[in-house]
Amino acid sequence: MMPGLEKQLRHEKHFRYISSHDVAYWSRSFMQDLERACKDHYSKRCWGIGFGLSFRILSLSPSFRKLSVDHIVSAYKKTKRRAIFLDYDGTVVPHASIVKTPTPEVISVLNNLCDDPNNTVFIVSGRGQTSLTEWFAQCENLGIAAEHGYFIRWSRTSNWETNPIATDFDWKRIAEPVMRSYTETTDGSYIEAKESALVWHHQDADPDFGSCQAKELLDHLENVLANDPVVVKRGQHIVEVKPQGVTKGLVAEKVLSSMISDRKLPDFVMCIGDDRSDEDMFESISTTAYKSSLPAAPEIFACTVGQKPSKARYYLDDTVDVVTLLQGLATASSIKSRFSTEIQVSFQNTA
Repeated sequence: MMPGLEKQLRHEKHFRYISSHDVAYWSRSFMQDLERACKDHYSKRCWGIGFGLSFRILSLSPSFRKLSVDHIVSAYKKTKRRAIFLDYDGTVVPHASIVKTPTPEVISVLNNLCDDPNNTVFIVSGRGQTSLTEWFAQCENLGIAAEHGYFIRWSRTSNWETNPIATDFDWKRIAEPVMRSYTETTDGSYIEAKESALVWHHQDADPDFGSCQAKELLDHLENVLANDPVVVKRGQHIVEVKPQGVTKGLVAEKVLSSMISDRKLPDFVMCIGDDRSDEDMFESISTTAYKSSLPAAPEIFACTVGQKPSKARYYLDDTVDVVTLLQGLATASSIKSRFSTEIQVSFQNTA
C-alpha cells in the first residue's frame, strides 16, 4: 500500500498540472501545432511517391524543379570561371551497379570538363583515397576529396592534404565491436574501415531486416559514442561514424575560398549529389561566407538526384540524367575551345 503522505503529494502534483493544462489549453496547443504544420501548405507542391505500404506524400517547394540541360548550358556559356562539385555513388555511378568503377563515358566527360582552363572540377566522395586514386588515374586535372573531405587532392600530380581537425580516433575501439555484432547477426552486411571513419553496409542484406538493423545500430552507436567527437549518420544503405567537422560542405568552402585567394573569382558554381552528406555542400555553396569576397553573386546550381526534400533548388531523375547534363557542359567547352583556336589561327594567317 502507498503511504498516505505520498498519495497526497502525488495528488497535489497531478492536480496542479491538470488545473493549468485544461481542455482549453490542449485545444489552443492543438490549433497552434496545426497552423504551424499547415503554414506553407498552399505554397508547396505535393508529390505521391512509392506504392503500397511504402507510399508517402512529399511536400516540396514550387521552386524545386528539374534542372534543364539547355538552361544550365546557357548559363555555363556566359560565365568565365566555374567550380563544379560532383558526388560519386548515386550521382555519376548508380547505387545498384555491381561494377563500382567509373565508365569510360564518365572518365571522358570529366576529362573534357577539366581540359577547360576556366573549370575547377572536384569529385567529393565518402570513398577512400586508394579507390578514387585508382579509378581516376586517367584524369590529370581532376580534384578529388576522399572520405567526405578528410583527404583532398587538387590534381593527379599534387599531394594529398589531410584535414587537421580530426586527430583523435580512439572512438574506433568502441564503435567497431558494436558494428561487428550487428554484422554477425545480419546476413549480407559488412564493415568498411576507412582511415577517418567506419561504415556499416547493408545493401546486400534483406531490405526490411537490414533497414531495421541499421536503425537499431544507429541508436546503439549514438548512445555509446555520446561523449566522443564523432557524428553517427545513416545514408543510402549505410550507417557511418566519422569525426565531427569533416563534411563535404567544408570541401566546397575550401575550394571556393582558394579560388578567390588565387584571384580566380567563380561566377558559376554547380554541385550535384544524391545523399544526406551532399546536403552540406548544397548549403555551403549557397551561403554568403565566400560571396562577400566576390564583386557579383555567382550563378548557383545545387542539384539533388531524385525527387525528395532537399536544400537543393533543382533535381535530376537519375545518374543517366547527370551524365547527359555533364556531356552538355563538356560539349559547350569543346565548341568554345575550337572556336577560340580557329579565331587565333585565322588572326595569325592574316597577320
